[in-house]
Amino acid sequence: MLLNLSHKNLKAWQLSKQLQSEVRTITKQLPKDEEFVLRIQIRRAALSVLNNIAEEEARKTNAEKRRFYEISRSSLVEVDTDFEAMLELGYVKENEIEKTGKMLNEIFAMLSGMMTKLS
Repeated sequence: MLLNLSHKNLKAWQLSKQLQSEVRTITKQLPKDEEFVLRIQIRRAALSVLNNIAEEEARKTNAEKRRFYEISRSSLVEVDTDFEAMLELGYVKENEIEKTGKMLNEIFAMLSGMMTKLS
């Protein structure tokens, strides 16, 4: 049985969970030689977004909380960069990752707003 913890109520966490699933789906189509490079890297970054939002909820001080949101945002930028590489290498088309791009922007904006509230 999973725990009913407060981070699961955060819209940013819920959308990050969807992002992580979307990344896994998209990266299934990467060529075999990218299995241990791009595929693993982008999946780890997407999972990092989700994990750091969750971990923030367990922190006590605003400075600690802010730091975990910063890490989540940095991981979002990493996911975006990896998708740019996938586009450049011809592994995906822009229309295939349009939904993911919207999710990245929305989560980034949410995290930025949450960080502002902690200042």
